[in-house]
Order: sequence, then C-alpha cells, then structure tokens
Amino acid sequence: LQKELLKYKQEARNLQGIKNISPQDALQQRLIQQDTSVLQLKQELLRANMDKEELHNQNVDLQRKVEERNRLLAEYKKELCQKDRHLQQHQSKLDEMLRQLSEASYQQVDLERELEHREALLAHCMKREAEE
Repeated sequence: LQKELLKYKQEARNLQGIKNISPQDALQQRLIQQDTSVLQLKQELLRANMDKEELHNQNVDLQRKVEERNRLLAEYKKELCQKDRHLQQHQSKLDEMLRQLSEASYQQVDLERELEHREALLAHCMKREAEE
C-alpha cells in the first residue's frame, strides 16, 4: 500500500505541476511554437521558390540550346540539299561526258576501219600501178 501511495502522490504532483502552468504561459508557449512553425514554413517556401527559379533558369537554358540545335540542324539540311543538287548536276555532266566518250570511241573505231579500208585500197592501187 505504501508503494502505491507513493506512486499516486508522485502522479498527483505531476498533475499539479501541469495545472500550475498559467494560461498565459501556455499561450506564450503556443505562440512561440506557432512562430517557429511559421519561420520553418517561410524557410521552406523560400527554398521552394529558389528551386523553382533554378528550374525555370535551367528550362530557359535548355530551350535556348534546343533552338540553337534546331537552327544548326536546319543549316545542315540546307547544306545537304545544296550538295545533293551539286552532286546531281555533276552526275548529269559525268553521264553526258561518258556518252560523248562512248560516241567518240565508236567514231574512232569507224575511222580506224575506214583508214584500214583506204590503206587497203591504196595498197591495192599501188600494186596495180606497179603492175602496170
């Protein structure tokens, strides 16, 4: 019973201590807690705003880089089209030159045959003249 009595007396003292805190002190503690919470929220808001600003700056930077790459890509496409056009022009010229070369080869063969024929005629005429 003694132990139980001591236990209840201790509990009563604790409750009396809590009861002895004046309403003004409790209000003061509550205000301090609220001020602390408000300061923490302000810090979090400030951090969030700084993070938002940093993300916005990164976004702007990335958009600028994308625009620059798109501009370069457009220039490369333009250059590629010009080179394709030049290549087609050169291919056409090459085809024409090959056709002319082929035609010249046929003419050369024809001229060589004609030359051989005339040489043969000349040799025949010389032979007849020599016989006469």
